[in-house]
Amino acid sequence: MRSKKAFYNTISTLILQIIILFAGFIIPRYIITSFGSDVNGLVSSISQFLGYIALLESGVGPVVRSALYKPIANKDKETITNILKASERFFRIIAIIFLIYLLILSSIYPIIVNKQFDYWYTVSLILIISISTFFEYYFGMSYMLYLQAEQKKYITSTIQIITYILNVIIVIILIKFGFGIHIVKLASGLIFLLRPIFQNLYVRKKYHIDLKFGDKNYKLEKKWDGLAQHIAGVIHSNTDVTVLTFFSNLAEVSVYSVYSMVTRGIKSIVQSFASGVEATFGDMIAKSEKENLNKKFKLYEYVYYTITTIFYTCTLILIVPFVKVYTLGISDANYIRPLFGILLVVGEFVNLIRMPYLYLTLSMGHFKETSKGAWVEALSNIILSVILVIKWGIIGVAIGTLVSMVIRTVEIIYHASKYVLERSIMISIKNVFFTIMETIISTIIIYYIPKFEVVSYSSWFIFAIITFIVVSIVTVFINTMINRSELNSILNLLKGKLKRKGE
Repeated sequence: MRSKKAFYNTISTLILQIIILFAGFIIPRYIITSFGSDVNGLVSSISQFLGYIALLESGVGPVVRSALYKPIANKDKETITNILKASERFFRIIAIIFLIYLLILSSIYPIIVNKQFDYWYTVSLILIISISTFFEYYFGMSYMLYLQAEQKKYITSTIQIITYILNVIIVIILIKFGFGIHIVKLASGLIFLLRPIFQNLYVRKKYHIDLKFGDKNYKLEKKWDGLAQHIAGVIHSNTDVTVLTFFSNLAEVSVYSVYSMVTRGIKSIVQSFASGVEATFGDMIAKSEKENLNKKFKLYEYVYYTITTIFYTCTLILIVPFVKVYTLGISDANYIRPLFGILLVVGEFVNLIRMPYLYLTLSMGHFKETSKGAWVEALSNIILSVILVIKWGIIGVAIGTLVSMVIRTVEIIYHASKYVLERSIMISIKNVFFTIMETIISTIIIYYIPKFEVVSYSSWFIFAIITFIVVSIVTVFINTMINRSELNSILNLLKGKLKRKGE
């Protein structure tokens, strides 16, 4: 049952991230061509500033899931209700804080960009974009976390899939009929209000959980430790756009958002292979299955590193040709930035490497123990980006982010290896070394393959297929040679499942 849920979670999350990726490609393109790069930069910048409030949810979300694993395993409905009641109280406080933050942002932010946009134009756009965020925190967050801890993330993913598809359809229709950016973003916000409504209805009907009966005085342990760590994490992830907004211009923010759209889209797809099994590992930890955890995690590492290497090596090679085709005909900003693209992809690559270890650490409840590394990452990113952006612009921001990501990734892998898995860190170092080697070899091979000019989506697609085949062969071959035992274990596991189905 646990393996089946992990499979459903992974597949549904993967489908969701693919849809988000395509939505992320389609909608900005329509916005840029219909409203211009400055408006796209404004929307991206506002969304990023509103994203800062997510630091509060990010801090408590993993704490809530970590607290729920044991009572769910023990079928302790009373404790589950108390935990959800405590999280609901916290998220409603966040909603109120969000409103205060919104008032401050609406007062200050338009002044920063008032040379390019009218004051009330910007204020109204901020308020419209914030609608869905407020209602999600106030009504739906606790139930979403419960479903994730129940190893039923596929339920929340399905709801999100439906809303994202509806959003793309409505946005395209509205832009085609000539509606302004305010109406377009208002429609998006109203569609995403469906998420908390459907989540609440499902949990109440399926599990008969009524938070009215929860203990109002129940205290959620470690929430402040989790909050402190994730404040640092969200500051780090939002630093680039913030620095560019203050020290550059909205056209550069638009350039960043286009490249980031690609890297974060790929990141979301790869991350689905990590987040889809988070609850499974959490369940093993709750039941003290140390040996089983180490065994399954080692198999998971083999699969995850293979997938991550293939996806991000392909992204490294294909991102600039894609952006060239994607921005064809757009001349109000220079979108062809090869060095920036490489730095951004490598940075996200480094970030993705640590994800399995990060989820494992959070499932264990090690929030306080790893918070220092999160703050070092955030502060080093801010300091380096501010210093380097003045001299090198968007390239300097990318360098600052890359350096800070390397620091945090090393710290997380070390902590997970020593304190959670209790094994040598050399196992992970070996995986990272071969990942780098596979990327270099694949890139060299692609470089020497006779090239054709990428001038359209069809020619890019052909180049992408060739790249994917070469990178997959190189990566799978090397990983198979160095991880034969893991491959055999996976094959035996699959044979066993097929055999049981045939009986």
